[in-house]
Amino acid sequence: MTVGTKVSVEAALNEVARLVERRMEKLLPVAEGHEARLADAVKYAVLAGGKRLRPFLVVASADLFGVARDCSLRVAAAVEFVHTYSLIHDDLPCMDDADTRRGKPTVHKVFDEATAVLAGDALLTYAFEILAEEATHSDPRVRLELVRSLAVASGFHGMVGGQMIDLVAETEAMDLSAITRLQQMKTGALMGFSVEAGAILGRAPMDKRHALRGYARDMGLAFQIADDLLDIEGDAATLGKDTGKDQAAGKATFVTALGVERARTQAEILTDQAIEYLDVFGAAAELLRDVARFAIKRNK
Repeated sequence: MTVGTKVSVEAALNEVARLVERRMEKLLPVAEGHEARLADAVKYAVLAGGKRLRPFLVVASADLFGVARDCSLRVAAAVEFVHTYSLIHDDLPCMDDADTRRGKPTVHKVFDEATAVLAGDALLTYAFEILAEEATHSDPRVRLELVRSLAVASGFHGMVGGQMIDLVAETEAMDLSAITRLQQMKTGALMGFSVEAGAILGRAPMDKRHALRGYARDMGLAFQIADDLLDIEGDAATLGKDTGKDQAAGKATFVTALGVERARTQAEILTDQAIEYLDVFGAAAELLRDVARFAIKRNK
């Protein structure tokens, strides 16, 4: 997949997934002795499959600015490590208490809860180690910005803060604006970093970065609405994870706030808005347009 190449979004996603998985496998540490169990748990979680949407967004956005694939794939791997850490911890009994993920038993079911916690911790910290290494980019200022931006997206003001609000949403009523803020933090922040990472790697001008931020914000919300719809309409076997858990927990979601049809319409509106932000890139951003459409039409 390169800029200007006409290819289906499914084929492009599959190609990037293959490349990123190969890179992650090379990056994963090989441990012996007492740490081997931790390394096995990390490998089990990371190589369990998945859409690899966030790595795709890193690579596709980096391609817009002619960034070397060796650099963008390292960042893509780091993002997927952070995303996988969040899934491991989300699945724990103290959080969502899930039995399956990506069609397989969750990490704490295969290993144990303590090992699952450590596997998530290891992946989170390793992601920043990868970003800080010179192989990711020759310019230390670029590496520093990647580290800072991922820290913001994954931390208190991003994914982790959003997860805290998500837990509160099980017991407190939330209006649409509160649900939107929750999802912008829990899901949208890391997706936003994934899109902007390509611009950071390419040292892109601010107008291009603002356009990508707008795209990521609206596409991320549309993606989450599609996820909420799949939680009540999807098939667990196809999705590879438990369904109906949000509804059973009484959790506030876009679907509970808007209803099924209004939620679906809102996802389409947000996707159209996201795509408009890409006008500045012309035909070079066609894959990013296609993946935004794909994100709300998928069945898993």
